[in-house]
Amino acid sequence: MTVRKRAAMVGLGGQATSDHLPGLARCHLAELAAVCDVDAARVAAVADEHRVPGFTDVEQLLKEVRPDFVIAAVPHHAGQQVVAACAKAGVHVMKEKPFATDPHEASELAALCGKAGIELMVTVQRRFHPVYPAALALLGQIGAPYLVEGRYTFHCPDPAAGWRGRAKLAGGGCLADMGYHLIDLLLWYLGLPDRVLATISATAVPGAEYDAEDTALVHLAYDSGLHGSLLVSRCAGPKTERLAITGPHGTLVVERGTVRLSDPAGQVVESLVREPAWPCPPARLIDRFCRVLDGTAANPSGPAEHLPHAVFLAAAYASATTNRPTEPKEFLA
Repeated sequence: MTVRKRAAMVGLGGQATSDHLPGLARCHLAELAAVCDVDAARVAAVADEHRVPGFTDVEQLLKEVRPDFVIAAVPHHAGQQVVAACAKAGVHVMKEKPFATDPHEASELAALCGKAGIELMVTVQRRFHPVYPAALALLGQIGAPYLVEGRYTFHCPDPAAGWRGRAKLAGGGCLADMGYHLIDLLLWYLGLPDRVLATISATAVPGAEYDAEDTALVHLAYDSGLHGSLLVSRCAGPKTERLAITGPHGTLVVERGTVRLSDPAGQVVESLVREPAWPCPPARLIDRFCRVLDGTAANPSGPAEHLPHAVFLAAAYASATTNRPTEPKEFLA
């Protein structure tokens, strides 16, 4: 008989209530042991609903409950505190993206996890969805890439709402938030660019008070001769998610649930479709993390894999501030 691991849910916003708590109810290898949030009323309601202890302080939760792991779905600025508390207590962490808000924080968190000997897995769902690893396997068929084009857009009616509208709390706007998924694909497939030139804006909703960008355009350049751009916007519908990589032998296009390989003239020569296209169930991610903890599965989304993301974002925001190209590798130190 499998003994389920005990998980604590830290952060009880929409991500927790719509994804992680239902995921825990459906997964095979873990069960909910406690919940935590700074909002006492929310804690009381969720704790009562799920019949588990509730806390407003993560350190108290870790001391009293001693869960096997924590699922952290907190505002970006609060992530470091939660991970640090878990590392101190020797408790593993499954964390909502981003891994960190800047390269310094990313390096500190990676060191903390390594020193404490805990696993941390960032829940970038595409790494666990069958279409995206399949696309990586097909990438070699196009030859050395020379063009990459990425787009991730949808319409958010109120970009000023909550902490996501404040750059200081969110660590940035759409580029650091939803754009993280597109950046993850870029870095996973092609590695860190040698130069970026970024522009950002927060003007899609006239009169609204927010400073976290709603739209970002990042031009990319690799010394190999690969060039391209990423467009991210949380105010431009319809919802679109697409990454196209072109080489001398064709183009690879990845969209939700679909990967297509075309010849240089644009004729599709191979395609893979997964139905339903989405979602990648949260229960599957939780079970995967439990297998990581058991040593029966690898962790494809740990701190080392996400240090380049913090570097990329820092370079992009520096470029947007100076209006000059920036080299991401300068931020690795």
